[in-house]
Amino acid sequence: MTPELGVCYYPEHWPEAVWAEDAARMVETGLSWVRIGEFAWSRLEPSPGDLQFDWLDRAVEVLGSAGLKVVMGTPTATPPRWMLDKHPDMLAVDAQGQPRKFGSRRHYCFSHAGYVDECVRIARIFGERYGRNPHVAAWQIDNEYGCHDTTISYSAPALKAFRLWLADQYGSIDVLNEAWGNVFWSMEYEHFDQIDLPNLTVTEPNPAHVLALRRFSSDQVVAFNKAQANVLRPLTDAPLSHNYMGRVLEFDHFDVGADLDIATWDSYPIGFLSDRLEDDAEHKAKFLQQGDPDMQGFHHDLYRAVGGGRWWVMEQQPGPVNWAPYNPAPLPGMVRLWSLEAVAHGAEVVSYFRWRQAPFAQEQMHAGLLTADSRAAPGLAEARQTADELKAIGPVHQKQAQVAILFDYASDWAWTAQPQGAGFDYFRLVFSAYRALRRAGLSVDIVSPQDLPKGYAVILAPGLATIDAELETRLAEACELAILGPRSGAITRDFQIPLSGRPGLDGVDCHVDLVETLPPSVKRPVVGGGAAQHWIDRLSGDGADLLRFEDGTPAVKTGDGVWYLAGFPDETLWDRLIGLAAHHTGLTLQPMAEGLRLRETAEHTFLINYNADPVEWNGYAIAGCDVAILENSASSEV
Repeated sequence: MTPELGVCYYPEHWPEAVWAEDAARMVETGLSWVRIGEFAWSRLEPSPGDLQFDWLDRAVEVLGSAGLKVVMGTPTATPPRWMLDKHPDMLAVDAQGQPRKFGSRRHYCFSHAGYVDECVRIARIFGERYGRNPHVAAWQIDNEYGCHDTTISYSAPALKAFRLWLADQYGSIDVLNEAWGNVFWSMEYEHFDQIDLPNLTVTEPNPAHVLALRRFSSDQVVAFNKAQANVLRPLTDAPLSHNYMGRVLEFDHFDVGADLDIATWDSYPIGFLSDRLEDDAEHKAKFLQQGDPDMQGFHHDLYRAVGGGRWWVMEQQPGPVNWAPYNPAPLPGMVRLWSLEAVAHGAEVVSYFRWRQAPFAQEQMHAGLLTADSRAAPGLAEARQTADELKAIGPVHQKQAQVAILFDYASDWAWTAQPQGAGFDYFRLVFSAYRALRRAGLSVDIVSPQDLPKGYAVILAPGLATIDAELETRLAEACELAILGPRSGAITRDFQIPLSGRPGLDGVDCHVDLVETLPPSVKRPVVGGGAAQHWIDRLSGDGADLLRFEDGTPAVKTGDGVWYLAGFPDETLWDRLIGLAAHHTGLTLQPMAEGLRLRETAEHTFLINYNADPVEWNGYAIAGCDVAILENSASSEV
């Protein structure tokens, strides 16, 4: 299938008289898809049971008759005000015990059974009304789970559900006490109803308790999503999706994705550079109007895995956003670049947010493809150009990469519960590995612990908290070389140090004797170049030392198809390690200039230049903020 473009549209925001003109302009721009409905509950049901869907019926007809395919969103991310009168205890509560009140969005607790029932009810109404509508070609359930820190709730319904979840998980209170090590500090319980949520404690709560809450909270998101998916399935043949966010890790996206057909995500490169990455001021200044060169690619690859190969960008930044600390405009060419980059990573659809800038409320400063007064915004021409190019490019098929990163949401929950060092962060560690692979000119797959395809030369699994024998065996079967550490195999599922030792790997004889965490100004140099930072596993054992720190202790231990990395590498050490792994496995590296990235598909090689200035690669000059597309067979530019 040739990749297509779309846009997010809010007919309830505009006079009905402009809908047909808007639809015609969308088609003129080369757009094929339009998402609607996901925030419209108050206009669809202004009071309980008062269903007013006629306007949405007409909107679907206008858009569909113009040739657009509709993505219908269930409106459950924005419950109307009357819902709180009906369910006054439905609000999530934050860790300080304060309710997350009405007046914005996502004001609900995933554990509130009454609200879940309301969501099932409205999803059924949507499915019965639009499930067989020929214009409705896809569905989106809810909107941006976890956005605004809304996954974890400390409400009374959450506490009740958590206790039931614990009883189901552990069976008896004695088993729970043993698993959590509650003998420490006399934290033992006599029955499940004594267990509270792990907030507002005098000092650090038991990390096993915190990790259990994180697992429970993820399961609640999965159950919430599944409830709507189960209602819609018999009512429609159109695919079901959800739009995830960037660096939102509080629930397991792989588990949510198991009940859906397509993973989508909302890509805001400039906003994410500003508020979700810890890079230094020089890096942020260099890419201020382009976004980080790897942040989008990482999430494209992650959500391709979450969707089992099928994924979209549901919201693509087309101009300045409204919610980041700083909101500069994209440089000319970047909207096109982001769109083509997504296609290179396998996106079936890239959908811009939004069609027309809202003249009111919280997002009135968020740019669209049109200004609030319907004039063309800068992103519109780039969307039109991209649509034309996609027709020329034709179908884009993915192929399995030679390298992969194993990504595990539970590891992030564990290391957030007990970071041990202020600079240690699971995403930061994994993302540094991803960046190193991309600097080496490699295309990358992301895989989950539950799904490890075979045939990789190298799989990196940094910071993988828990490793059992079965997972180690599957890792060995999936690749020629697995690189783990630091802080891999460090805890059991219930957050205890394994009595068999850390990391407890059969493939390499190494033992973690102690752990150090370092302040940002301190690095541990490695002989020959590079250093470890933030986290150091002090290793011993009979495994061969591939690299050593300057103090003589092992920096990398090697075994049979397994390497264990003792520290959080800086860029130089990562580059050395990738080079050694390539030599070991026969991989060919193509070192890239700063800001230039490569993605190989079955038909093409995409060269993506995030720099404002031109760069050269193998004799090709790639303009600033541009994408060069080479045909793999003839190496000629498309």
